[in-house]
Amino acid sequence: MAKTMTEPKQNGHEQTYQDGGAIRSPWKMAWRKLRRHKLAMIGMWVLIVLHLFAIFADFFAPYSELTTDRRRTNHSPTRVHIISPEGKLTRPFIYGYKRVDTVRNIYEEDHTQVYPIRFFVRGDKYSFFGIESDLRLFGVDAPAKIYLVGADRYGRDIFSRLAYGGRRSLFIGIIGLAISMSIGLVYGGTSGYFGGWVDNLMMRIAEVIISIPGFYLLLALSAVLPPGLGSTERFLMITVILAFINWAGLARVIRGMVLSISQQDFVTASEAVGCSQPRIIIRHILPNTMSYVIVNATLAIPGFILSEAGLSLIGVGIQHPDASWGNMLSEALNLTSLTRYPWLLVPGFVIFITVLSYSFFGDGIRDALDPRART
Repeated sequence: MAKTMTEPKQNGHEQTYQDGGAIRSPWKMAWRKLRRHKLAMIGMWVLIVLHLFAIFADFFAPYSELTTDRRRTNHSPTRVHIISPEGKLTRPFIYGYKRVDTVRNIYEEDHTQVYPIRFFVRGDKYSFFGIESDLRLFGVDAPAKIYLVGADRYGRDIFSRLAYGGRRSLFIGIIGLAISMSIGLVYGGTSGYFGGWVDNLMMRIAEVIISIPGFYLLLALSAVLPPGLGSTERFLMITVILAFINWAGLARVIRGMVLSISQQDFVTASEAVGCSQPRIIIRHILPNTMSYVIVNATLAIPGFILSEAGLSLIGVGIQHPDASWGNMLSEALNLTSLTRYPWLLVPGFVIFITVLSYSFFGDGIRDALDPRART
C-alpha cells in the first residue's frame, strides 16, 4: 500500500508531519541530521565526558586540588603496568619512585616497591552538594603517589587539578553567556520588529556599547574590585559585568535577521488574527533565529574558556592555589621548565580538545537546524 501524506499539523508553535503514520517534529528531524554528522557526535560525547569529569571531580580525582608533596616536585607521569615481572597479565600496579637528580627533578622506578592500583578507595575528604564523603575512584597505598599526567612544581597532581579546574574553566562562562544571550535576543528582536526611530535609537545605543574597549575596561574593573575577593568570585564578577557589554554584537545580528523574518507571511497572519506584539516577537520571530543563536553559543563558550586562560596569565583571572586550566598552563611559560617537564602542557592540550569539540559540535548543530539542508 502506498504511503499517504497529510497536511502539517500545528501544535502550539511546533509543526509535526505525518508520513505513513510516522510523526516527526522539527526537533526530531534536527536530531536525526545531527546523528549523521560524525564529527559533531564525537565532539558532543567528548564535551559530555569533560563536563561529567569536572562535575564529579571529587570522585574521579585521586587527590584534592590543594594536596601538595614537596618531595615530588615536577614528578614525571607515573607509568601504569599490567604485566608482572614474571611476564604474566595482572591487575594494574605501579612501582615506587625515587629521585635520582634533585636539581633537575629526575625520577626513576624502584622495582623493589610494588603498589597495586585500588578502586573505590578512601582518600581526601570532600563535600558534594552538602554530602560529606572521602570515596575516590582509584588510588594507591601510602607512601606511593600516582600521577597519571605528572605533577607541578609544588608536587600537586595535574590530573586531579585538571578535574577541579574544569569546574571553573568549563562552567564559569555559563552565567555570562546566559545574560548576554538573553539581552541580545530580546533587544535585537525588539529593535528589528518595530523598526523606524525605535530601531535607529536602539542600534545607536548598541554601537556605543560595542565601542567600549573590553580589555581596558577589564583591567579597570580588576583594580576597583575588593582586594579580599576570592579569585573565582573575582573572575565570575568580571564575567558577569562584561556579559552586559558583549550582548550588543549579538543584538545587531538578531536585529538584521528579525528585519527579514518580520516580512514573512506567517508574521503578517499572526498580526491579522490579533496576536500581541510581545507574543509575535517571542513565540514566532525569535524561534526562527535559534539556529544562529545555538551556533553562536557553541562559539561563545570556548571564547570564555580562552578568555579565562588569557586573564589568568596576566594576573586578573583565577590565581593559585585555586585550579583552572588557564593558570595551570601558566606553569609552562618558562622555557626551561617546559623543556624539562613537557607534561606541564597537558592543560593546553585539554583546552585545545575542548575548543575543537565545541567547534565540531557547533558545526553539526548549524547543519542540523538549517531548514535548507537536505534531510
